[in-house]
Amino acid sequence: MSRFRKIWWLGVVAAVCALAPAQTQRENPPPGGVKPLEPQAGAPAEGGAAAPVDPKTFVIGAEDVVLIRVWREPELSGPVRVRTDGKISLPLGGEVVAAGKTPEQLSQDITKALGGFVNSPLVIVSVQEVRSKRYSITGEVGRPGIYPLVSPTTVIEAIVQAGGLKEYAKKSKITILRHGKLLKFNYNDVVRGKNLAQNVLLENGDLIVVP
Repeated sequence: MSRFRKIWWLGVVAAVCALAPAQTQRENPPPGGVKPLEPQAGAPAEGGAAAPVDPKTFVIGAEDVVLIRVWREPELSGPVRVRTDGKISLPLGGEVVAAGKTPEQLSQDITKALGGFVNSPLVIVSVQEVRSKRYSITGEVGRPGIYPLVSPTTVIEAIVQAGGLKEYAKKSKITILRHGKLLKFNYNDVVRGKNLAQNVLLENGDLIVVP
């Protein structure tokens, strides 16, 4: 083989060797070359089911959402928000005062209001969403947040509903902020049966702070 031919073959081999890594890199991209998808903004967060409301004892307030169901009258049925003046508007019955009444009492009032338009109306009222009475709990608990106050609830019950205390919570330093006042709460004492008076019933707007 001539010297020129040897040089030509050596050049071909060198070119093939140089191209091989590049070809392999194109066929097998590095694992980090593809960016993972980001969670979409505005995705709905998980939420718990609303606590049941006793239709005989719960008192409806402004901003609550009530569900009115009139038997065989779908156009008169549906959710209605209680206005800030405490009233709701009905398609036929006009305005009815809802605030300050239980769901059962409101059912009776709506039945009377519809009596002149519907033959023997059968009305059922339930509370779909509680907005008038709420309390908040923050700090070292499992699920801090805002909770509807749908039934008489003590501080201990609120802590349990919020997932309990975390490991490093300062159990003797819990406080309740109520209308500018500061109430102290010692979890250790209450669970031991001491000073039970501090385990007060919560009021609308209370804030429980667990340091």
